[in-house]
Amino acid sequence: MNHEAPNQIPNDAGEPRRVTTSHEEATVVFDGPAANRRRRNLIITTALAVLLILLVFVLLVWRWRKTPAEEEKTILVVSVKVAKAERGAIAAEISAVGTIWPRDKAEVAAKVSAQIKTMALLKNKFVKAGEVIAELESKDLRAQRAEAAAALNEARASERSLVTGTIPKTNAEDQKALFDARAKVNNARAVYERRRVLYEKGGISKKDLEASQLDLTTAEDELRLQEQTVSLRARSLNPNDRALAAAKVAEAQQHLATLDAQLGYATIRAPITGIVTDQFQYQGEFAAAGAKLVNLADVSEVIVKAPFPDTVVSQLKVGDPATVLPTDTPGEEMKGKVTLVGRSSDPTNRTVEVWVTLANGAGHLRANGAAQITISANSKSDAIIVPASAVTLESSNADEGTVMVVDAQNIAHETKVKVGIRTKDQMEITEGLQGGETVVIEGNFSLPDGTKVEIAKEEEKKEGAEEKKNEEK
Repeated sequence: MNHEAPNQIPNDAGEPRRVTTSHEEATVVFDGPAANRRRRNLIITTALAVLLILLVFVLLVWRWRKTPAEEEKTILVVSVKVAKAERGAIAAEISAVGTIWPRDKAEVAAKVSAQIKTMALLKNKFVKAGEVIAELESKDLRAQRAEAAAALNEARASERSLVTGTIPKTNAEDQKALFDARAKVNNARAVYERRRVLYEKGGISKKDLEASQLDLTTAEDELRLQEQTVSLRARSLNPNDRALAAAKVAEAQQHLATLDAQLGYATIRAPITGIVTDQFQYQGEFAAAGAKLVNLADVSEVIVKAPFPDTVVSQLKVGDPATVLPTDTPGEEMKGKVTLVGRSSDPTNRTVEVWVTLANGAGHLRANGAAQITISANSKSDAIIVPASAVTLESSNADEGTVMVVDAQNIAHETKVKVGIRTKDQMEITEGLQGGETVVIEGNFSLPDGTKVEIAKEEEKKEGAEEKKNEEK
């Protein structure tokens, strides 16, 4: 084995260092401050590397543990409002716009031509039936009536003169003879009765009784003769003369009645109780026969006439309740009833006229105004009902759609439903719900199936109050 002698090499500080070499190993011994610095640097570098590795490890662990929490926090939570699917009564609402008509109306016109003597300003005034509306000038009519009355008296006098005044003396004599004959009969009957009583008692002979009976029979025959004489004398007048006299009396009476009627037409009265909606002529103007003076309308009760499609009229009947909403006062809903469903359909627009009658004591509804009629028809007493906003229909007139049902974990699930009766605020669910489900009524538009929802606080309070109320029941 060869051994080499150690070599001495000066270090950086000028001090020698030993280096031992052989063919198998070499040992270097570092001495001095430089070696210490290198050693320190190496340790620091190693420590930093270890620290960096630890930091990377800790970061990876932290991210691994944070990811599930973040994913949980990033789940979409939507705030919604909800309602319960309840069982109750519902009725279909059918609407149409109609025209308001007064219960009764009248056009007041002059029946005779004359100047309007007195007439107030009546438009929008309330008048009662029989109240005087206008007075027409009638001096000429009054004069004509006086002349007609005189003509009637003259005709009656002529008739009496013809019937009873042809032979006055003879008539008087006939009347006297008739009275005498009646007195003679009465006297003969009294004598006969007295003698009959005496004969029955044996006071007189039968011959005396028979003589009294003969006197009575003779007196009765004379009475009958005198009566026939008076009757024949009365019929001896010319029948044509008597008929002509009676005809003249009837003509005079008719003329007087006509003038009385015309005088009555000079005073114009209200035929009904109501409001004067129009006034066409005024005091001092000349009113021609047939010319309109005013229009009257009784609006204490009105009829709204509206055209409904003939496809839905079959669901209506007389007595159905109706809601009337005037277009000029949209905030005031009024209640009425169907009083007429037309029996014929308009071939042009396929509609049927329906009448709704309602009270209008306050006068809110104006004649000839417009109003929307909503009639409740095709009602059901035990139906599953949800708010209309809860249903998203496939189309506006479709019978199928979807409802977002919220389960106990506040997860919204899309549910297919079929709808039946619809109203402005509610819909009947015929398939898809059983009743009692919680459905989304606000926030359900484009809400994905399976979305977690948060019920608005107001809705939670309402649900709590309802549950408490149900528990109390």
